[in-house]
Amino acid sequence: MCEEKRFDKCVIFDLDGTLTKSEEGIFNCVRYAAEKMGLTAPQGEALRRFIGPPLMWGFQTQMGLSEEDAKQAVAFYRERYTTVGLLENRVYPGIRRLLRMLKAQGCYVAIATGKPQGPAERIIAHFGLTKYFDRIVGPTDSMGPEKEWLIRKALPETFGEAWMVGDRSFDVEGGHAAGIFSIGVGYGYGTEEELRGSGCDAYCETVQDLIDFLCPGQEAPEGVFLSIEGMDGSGKSTQIALLTDALDKFGFEVVHSREPGGCKVAEAIRRVLLDVNNVGMTDVTEALLYAASRAQHVREVIRPVVKSGKVLLCDRYVDSSVAYQGGGRQLGVQKILDINASAVDGTWPMTTVYLDIDRETSLKRRAAASVLDRIEMEKDDFHARTEAAYRELIARDPQRFVVVDATRTPGEIGDDIARQVLGRIMEAEK
Repeated sequence: MCEEKRFDKCVIFDLDGTLTKSEEGIFNCVRYAAEKMGLTAPQGEALRRFIGPPLMWGFQTQMGLSEEDAKQAVAFYRERYTTVGLLENRVYPGIRRLLRMLKAQGCYVAIATGKPQGPAERIIAHFGLTKYFDRIVGPTDSMGPEKEWLIRKALPETFGEAWMVGDRSFDVEGGHAAGIFSIGVGYGYGTEEELRGSGCDAYCETVQDLIDFLCPGQEAPEGVFLSIEGMDGSGKSTQIALLTDALDKFGFEVVHSREPGGCKVAEAIRRVLLDVNNVGMTDVTEALLYAASRAQHVREVIRPVVKSGKVLLCDRYVDSSVAYQGGGRQLGVQKILDINASAVDGTWPMTTVYLDIDRETSLKRRAAASVLDRIEMEKDDFHARTEAAYRELIARDPQRFVVVDATRTPGEIGDDIARQVLGRIMEAEK
């Protein structure tokens, strides 16, 4: 029999309150169980105490149920949780980055959770995190074993330094009982007093503190640059908000920016470009100003954010210049690309979302929302050429674009965008 690999460093995570912010699903399922039992659901701190510990403990201590009634309450809870509740969840910002960094170190990474193993595995798979874990351990019956047993089962046969990371005293005490160090995290559902009182070996108030503790001096994996494009009035602002929420649920840290603008110098140029009093601006001046604004934005905002491991989501980028100045102003698609070559210096979005809607409909929406700016006041033939230039760009680089039908409801459009963009980002993660 070959000897199992020895891991120099092991990190075991709790799930609820440590990797994911799960109160929405848990609270809804506790309320559902109480209603099915004909009881009043707990409120406030009593409800919060259901997060982390075994469910039997919660129903017995926070609702005063007998062992038999608590078992029935657990069954009702899981009736809703296994179909709906487990996905009413979101990954804490920074956790994806931490997991990628730990795996880059060659660490053994596992989960030891009081949540049943099946739902725990489904949650991790739903958020595209399975690839980061060597083992996921949870109870397989309604009672559930002690945390110590779960941690011991999650550990490899042979290892050196090992840490249990969790947000409640159960995690800290379980880690110590299993013979490993414990880190208490303050961003979850426990308190600093609870965690320090349980004897945690280290306390990390934020996910960034946890990254600094477990991965000192390690460079973050590169993040992602996304842009969103479309005719004025196509619904970009709404879709940016919806995509941000979807990315946040999956633990991606999103930073917003816009073009022209995004930083002090670029915003000053933006004011000049969109001022209705600057009607005498030449087409070439306009194109060069957009490129100048972009050059500052790329170096001051876009590159640093991506380097930090976060997602930069930008409202418009080079494609807008190509469409509006290259097409609308008739300067030519290639000429605008050439003007912007040194401004972007190879910095392009991994994915660009294009909201596909005809110019007449989009401009009517835009005019109804607020006063038009200098560019939006142009005649229809300008906007027709702009729309055509977008089509040419998509045909030139179809792999970069996600083209979505923007005539549907905002929710339908948002779901379509989230599905495609999240799929691309998670596929690119290493």
